[in-house]
Amino acid sequence: MIYLTGVVVLVLGLTVEGRIGDSNSENSFCTETKECLLFDLVCKGDGYEVRHYEGAKWVTTEAESYFMEIAMSNAFGKLFKYITGENEAGAKIDMTAPVIIKSKEKKSMWESSVYVLSFLLPSDYQANPPKPKDSSVYFTETPDMKVYVKSYGGWMITGIPTLKAKQLKTSLNKVQASYESSYHYNVGYNSPMTMWNRHNEVWYIVKGEPVCPEME
Repeated sequence: MIYLTGVVVLVLGLTVEGRIGDSNSENSFCTETKECLLFDLVCKGDGYEVRHYEGAKWVTTEAESYFMEIAMSNAFGKLFKYITGENEAGAKIDMTAPVIIKSKEKKSMWESSVYVLSFLLPSDYQANPPKPKDSSVYFTETPDMKVYVKSYGGWMITGIPTLKAKQLKTSLNKVQASYESSYHYNVGYNSPMTMWNRHNEVWYIVKGEPVCPEME
């Protein structure tokens, strides 16, 4: 029984490392954190790429605003307090990347929206993270999934993420790709203090089989 338990623990450990790992990985855009959400590149299309991510656990909160950056400023503070010790264990938890922002598709810039911000939990805390003290902070999980991705530099400020999402949708619609269209993820890899060589992304979740050039 002890032997079997050890095997199970080993397998679980390997599974976690397969999802979240060294930021020096060749397919990682994480240059500022120890660990990153890793992925397999499935293919590249015209104006997008397809990636496969295994499931992962995140610490999450949300905020409502007309502008994403205002909502994120409020939400970021809550999650930062959680990882710097405002949890039941008093644990200091390393920052990881990316940070993801679940955003509903807005019909107008002047439409208020709820933005859901999530920090990726490090591999050591994937299985059993300490409970938040703030009741508005909670845990979420992303499933094993494929996503359509568009990358871009600069800052995720008002208008730019929306423009990049529209550009990605245009590329996907051109090849008749099927994807979750009611929301998307805005994805960031850099500290607000980083001025140059920033990396951001937009994700739409693939429905069915992804459209790759060799599949057309």
